[in-house]
Amino acid sequence: MAKTKEKLIKDGKRNDDRLPGQLRPIEMKLDIVDRANGSSSVKFGNTYVIASVFGPRSLFPRHLQESSTGILRCRYNMTPFSVDERKGAGPSRRSIEISKVVRLAIEPALFLEDFPKATVDAYIETLQADGSTRVTGINALSLALADAGIQMKDLVSACSVGKIDGQIAVDLNGLEDNNSEADIAFAMMPGKDKITLLQMDGTLTKDELKQALDLARTFCKQIYKLQKKTLKEKYRGV
Repeated sequence: MAKTKEKLIKDGKRNDDRLPGQLRPIEMKLDIVDRANGSSSVKFGNTYVIASVFGPRSLFPRHLQESSTGILRCRYNMTPFSVDERKGAGPSRRSIEISKVVRLAIEPALFLEDFPKATVDAYIETLQADGSTRVTGINALSLALADAGIQMKDLVSACSVGKIDGQIAVDLNGLEDNNSEADIAFAMMPGKDKITLLQMDGTLTKDELKQALDLARTFCKQIYKLQKKTLKEKYRGV
């Protein structure tokens, strides 16, 4: 996509009226998919993702099994209608790459050794894409795993940070993502202060990178609070 020549930050405000250090409105829900063991939906502004989890369950064929540990299988997918220009059905190179990135970001939070020879199958569907889809998917999958009752060391919280018009900004939307000077996908287990994903495109100075990572940590902790609140509300009064 050709980059826009328009300013993305004018008078201190971004194109969607946010400040550089401001998240879009966030909405989180559980139990979206009846047949799944656990499921959730997460919205960051206009980005809308559903995650569903099945398992742990026996893994077949048996040659795929690991005798001392379980495995997590992730499939990230963007529906054909999720973007302005209708995308082709089926897995793309990008979706395969993001599936792996999501899996690696989530695995450190799971006790996979507790269910050897088994699998947890995770599906992430992006219904509407407006930037930051992989981190939205990580947040949704973390909630879905907890909703499925799968024991976790901590929830995984994620956000994007980038440089637009020379300024560091959090939670990039689609226009900003496509026209950023740099963008970072960041995930962590906030309760343990452990980073599980750090993926960057573009160039930042050492000071800019430090500022971006500090901002990412701060907002992941805010997202973490929303995740915990969403889970607690499910069981309130039960």
